[in-house]
Amino acid sequence: MKKTEKQIEEEVVFNVEFYDVDSMKIVYHGKYVKYMEKARCALLNKIGYTYLDMDETGYSFPVVDIKLKYVRSLRFGDRARVKAILLEYENCLKIKYEIYNDKTGELTTRCESTQMVVEVATGETKFVCPDVFIERVRKLL
Repeated sequence: MKKTEKQIEEEVVFNVEFYDVDSMKIVYHGKYVKYMEKARCALLNKIGYTYLDMDETGYSFPVVDIKLKYVRSLRFGDRARVKAILLEYENCLKIKYEIYNDKTGELTTRCESTQMVVEVATGETKFVCPDVFIERVRKLL
């Protein structure tokens, strides 16, 4: 698996909304996956190969593994910053995430996701990412 020599990363910043918290006004643990997705979409946009591009080129990239380590809580009204860092891109899409409280700078969560490539027409798992995706990543390295 090809690991990136130079880091390609992107960040998103947003306010923690009421609909993301529990009765104690702490972000519900399942919402962190949504926060990862926000940053992943921004990273894919930077690469120039979004979910729409995947669909147009006949591929899907289902998530096959997610790891999350909660360090401290985000709360209602906090400003969150999520950094997505591309780790691997030739045989799978592996991204590392760091979620911070943007006001304090404190790390709140460490995450990682792995997505495999599936050819939509056949449903077949591919063990190499599409050439178009690899080319667009390499343009940024």
